[in-house]
Amino acid sequence: MREASVGHQCPECVREGRRTQRPVRTAFGGSSLGQHGYVTFTLIAINILMLVGSAISARSGDAFAGGTGWGGLLGARTPLHDWGAVLGLAIYGNPPELHGIAEGEYYRLFTAMFLQYGLLHLLLNMWALWVLGRTLEMTLGPVRFLALYLIAGLGGNVAAYLFSHPAAATAGASGAIFGLFAALFIVLRKLGRDTSAVVPILVINLVFTFTVSSISIEAHLGGLVVGALVALGMAYAPRARRVLFQSGTAIAVLVVLALLTIARTSALTG
Repeated sequence: MREASVGHQCPECVREGRRTQRPVRTAFGGSSLGQHGYVTFTLIAINILMLVGSAISARSGDAFAGGTGWGGLLGARTPLHDWGAVLGLAIYGNPPELHGIAEGEYYRLFTAMFLQYGLLHLLLNMWALWVLGRTLEMTLGPVRFLALYLIAGLGGNVAAYLFSHPAAATAGASGAIFGLFAALFIVLRKLGRDTSAVVPILVINLVFTFTVSSISIEAHLGGLVVGALVALGMAYAPRARRVLFQSGTAIAVLVVLALLTIARTSALTG
């Protein structure tokens, strides 16, 4: 027999109760596993490993600092950036070859969100991910949070592909981070909580976006808009058809991003 709050229960009754008991869900239908922050930790670990990979590929400490951005505080471009950053169309290498998304390297739209330009870039983005990610993962659940992060990061990279110079290389988690800022504001508003602490930080980051050189305005704003759209679908989905509405919103955003990518590729190669 197993001790219970009132009396005792047989093992078979306990197993049956666990089988029929509905799992605890968040206010937006996510799993309660999000309170552990596993996805946030994993994303941070991947970004750290990618920076280490950048240093190994460069065989130089310039991968951590000593580049041209932010007065030399950012790291230099490395062979790993050449491989994985957002790049429309450019010629480089030995022998020189055409590279870029327009040449079919669509994976760059995904890999670029895990590549940072140096240690300072990594620390700033990972601190923001640590602060925003734990709250959103706990509120949305791990699966929805991961979808939000990846789609927002993809949106930022697609925007960079659309509006940046084809030969300009763009990388960083900032697009996804701006998407998380937008999502946190929307989620807090939906829950009826105070958003006064979020708005000033977002405004400060937008000011930096428009005033500091070497920052991709396109990626930041693209991530912000796409993150807001996905978050609206997650937060305001009707309860009766929550999963269908949330999934449909994410898929619709992905379809639009795919169409925009195809259009840009056609413009660069046509």
